[in-house]
Amino acid sequence: MQISFIRHGKTIGNLSKKYIGTTDEPLCAEGISQINKKNYPDCDIVICSPMKRCIQTAEIIYPDKKIIVYDNLKECCFGTFEGKNYMELSGNPDYQKWIDSNGKLPFPNGENPENFKKRCIEAFEKAIAENSEYDMISFVVHGGTIMSVFEKYAVPHGDFYDFHVENASGFITEYNGYIKIKENI
Repeated sequence: MQISFIRHGKTIGNLSKKYIGTTDEPLCAEGISQINKKNYPDCDIVICSPMKRCIQTAEIIYPDKKIIVYDNLKECCFGTFEGKNYMELSGNPDYQKWIDSNGKLPFPNGENPENFKKRCIEAFEKAIAENSEYDMISFVVHGGTIMSVFEKYAVPHGDFYDFHVENASGFITEYNGYIKIKENI
């Protein structure tokens, strides 16, 4: 099965490098432009996060395809870090502890990273099981969602942050119980 993983286009929050997880931002003009400048692989079906930025990205790339939303593919809840960037969080002791933990501590008033990864992996597995009759699937999701799935399934194996992907970019992969990257988008 060919699976493409595409991160949504840029939002205003992405432009200012803010932690945007549960904030339901739409794409900004630059985000729409960057999507329109790229070529994306064809697919039989689109699987998508429920967030506006992902739905809009999917509708631009795949205007004639069926889009199936899986709620648990949404981005992590960044808690008190939500809507803030590095500069705004600089000097915050909770932020420094999180940085020092290499992102492993739970976000204050937010999601535990391990629970987030588990949620994303379970949603990916459910989506694949429920749509196994298709040969080509495109996931239009978030950077954290892609990194979570790849940390578990990518061969060769890598750590979560090894699979960082820019906005409106992603990977075309072959999936046979594991993910093998064929090319970058």
